[in-house]
Amino acid sequence: MENQNIFIDSEKLVNEFGAGLISQIKKLPNLKYFRNGLIYSHRDFDKFLKALEKKEKCAIVSGVNASGVLHLGHKAVFDINLFFQKEFGVQVFIPISDDESYVAGKVENQNEALKNSIELAKDILAYGFNPEKTFFIIDQIYTNIYNLAIKLSRKINYSEIKATYGYKPEENIGLHFYPSVQSAHILFPQEKFRIKNVLVPIGPDEDAHLRICRDVAFRFNYEKPSVLHVRFLEGIDGEKMSKSKDNAIFLREDIQKVKKKVMKALSGGQKTIEEHRKLGGIPENDMSFKYLKYFFLNEKEANEIEEKYIKGEILSSEMKSLLFKHLVPFLENFQNNLKNIRDKDLEKAILRNE
Repeated sequence: MENQNIFIDSEKLVNEFGAGLISQIKKLPNLKYFRNGLIYSHRDFDKFLKALEKKEKCAIVSGVNASGVLHLGHKAVFDINLFFQKEFGVQVFIPISDDESYVAGKVENQNEALKNSIELAKDILAYGFNPEKTFFIIDQIYTNIYNLAIKLSRKINYSEIKATYGYKPEENIGLHFYPSVQSAHILFPQEKFRIKNVLVPIGPDEDAHLRICRDVAFRFNYEKPSVLHVRFLEGIDGEKMSKSKDNAIFLREDIQKVKKKVMKALSGGQKTIEEHRKLGGIPENDMSFKYLKYFFLNEKEANEIEEKYIKGEILSSEMKSLLFKHLVPFLENFQNNLKNIRDKDLEKAILRNE
């Protein structure tokens, strides 16, 4: 079965935490993630769309963790951000959480977090983001962010943090304070550039961060940020993507290593070719099909392949080969772009204290 926890989390946001179904919004942008189920729910996305229609200033805030490296699981959010940047000229602010990585023990020291942040910034530009409209907030470099975090901290209390994150008194104070920094990242375009219309694409498991931010925004008379909930797909083994498990396809990874991973991916096929031809495959259990469906194929192509797989006309090995065929140009394009990132473009995109 498909990872139900992700889907249940999405449903829970609607049923218990007041999120809206994305399917209930009329005239959604022409991006397949709005149609294929990868974007399930939202908060005030309709208001963000209206602001775009009125040609008001809009921004996206979309963070990454400085302890990790980019993998295929980042693709949906990055594609959403790029879509709005290219189609509507939206500025994209990307906090890279070097401080959170350190206080949470995800990296050994601050130097490692800073080095990772610079490399991630290069990766994101290589993905296709415009350095003229992309702004990296690396907190060790743009320390002014803490002024806004301190301001916001006055109206975020310990009870909220404890209830949301389950932190205990004996845990370091950096963890308790970081939600204020995170809220500062999200409200930064309003505070610094007076951009009131802000969209934050996140996974369902990150909604608690945005609930705190939206509450504190109201307390300080900021506009509440809009939110898109994007389902994150599992790793090649059907489990949550993890650097330690090496079950993700990393964008800097050697192509031949990627091929080996794909060929070992969790399959929805039967034990033998004969059984598969007779009984057919189970596409919702097949990670290669999921990646193809959500990331690389249009709706018509995905439906045709799904039907053939169910009928046993396509083997699991053929599904894996098809995924690899699509991955190769995607990864090669990224890796070639990475080699050509210019220092001046990177420098231009990193925010610094004035």
